[in-house]
Amino acid sequence: MSDQPVPADPSDVDPRDYPRKVLFVAGAGRSGTSTMAGLMQIMGLHVPKPEVTPDETNPKGFGEPAWVVAHHDRLLKEAGVQVSDARPDAWFETGRVSTREQERITTADWLNGHFDVCTELVVKDPRLSWFLSLWRVAALRTGATPVFATMLRPPAEVVGSKQTYYNNRAGSAHLAASWLNMLLHTERATRESVADGGRIFVRYADLLDDWTRIIMQAGEQLGLQHVMHAKSEAIREGHRFVDPSLRRMNQTLEDLGLPPRLHELTAETWAELNKLADPGGDTPQVHQALDQLREGYVELYEEAEAISRSSVVAAEQRVRRQLKGGGQRRGPAPADPAHKIPHGVRAAIPAPVRRGLRKAMGRSR
Repeated sequence: MSDQPVPADPSDVDPRDYPRKVLFVAGAGRSGTSTMAGLMQIMGLHVPKPEVTPDETNPKGFGEPAWVVAHHDRLLKEAGVQVSDARPDAWFETGRVSTREQERITTADWLNGHFDVCTELVVKDPRLSWFLSLWRVAALRTGATPVFATMLRPPAEVVGSKQTYYNNRAGSAHLAASWLNMLLHTERATRESVADGGRIFVRYADLLDDWTRIIMQAGEQLGLQHVMHAKSEAIREGHRFVDPSLRRMNQTLEDLGLPPRLHELTAETWAELNKLADPGGDTPQVHQALDQLREGYVELYEEAEAISRSSVVAAEQRVRRQLKGGGQRRGPAPADPAHKIPHGVRAAIPAPVRRGLRKAMGRSR
């Protein structure tokens, strides 16, 4: 039993005495993760410095620690995974990297160094979902409780926003598939925290419409002391920060022209994920439905790989011709001949074939 006297007013508690906690903001890029992280920072949680600087795609800031972004970029490169990777097998590659003891030590050491500034941290990056298990272990090793907030935005709006602000030319089908892959596996990876109330799902539209209600509910469910004890000045700053006009995309799935089965899976997944954002909606029945959808997506992707063999062979032959100097291009050879392969084709190339291509090009990865 503690000898410390219990304050008559909970707001009298010294924030330095709050228990260690890390809020991980997950979800696909362009789904409102920056708005969520920014609001949590305004409420008093700490985004480790230095932060990624704002730009024209996100003028109010990203709420991302620069070290985390660089850390994830390095790990994704080692795993051979793209930020918006549609391959179900990509999770095995990032999982393999995440279990390396040195990476766990490095991640935990970095995290531990920021609790001197604040006992409640917020870590956000669109690449985060690929390494949730790594961060969970890192938080626990520092004596902190990991909690998770996954942002939900209609997939058609995410696709449109990426194409508009990131100049992404990968195509609607690929971006929708990568959204499916990201959200289905993020949900599964955070399910361990359901029992202790350590995860929430937040609709981006709800956050823009009534951010105070959403953030206060999140603070109570996740036990975020800075949110529950937020001062009136923070609330006023939050009102200045949130801009309802940020939701500039209004296209629908019908506008994307997706293949029928991909359209069906995307629509059904969005419907089930929405249930998780409702009070009491994080149920075993929804989990089971999402498991079935994830299995359905894996089957669809495997079918696509099986029938796209000709595209893979054509890509191989194109690269080999370039390596042998048989192409029509003049001038010095590019450092990576694979840049000529269309993005969608690269994503469809099975891992053994990619390894063979890398070996032929003299690259380790």
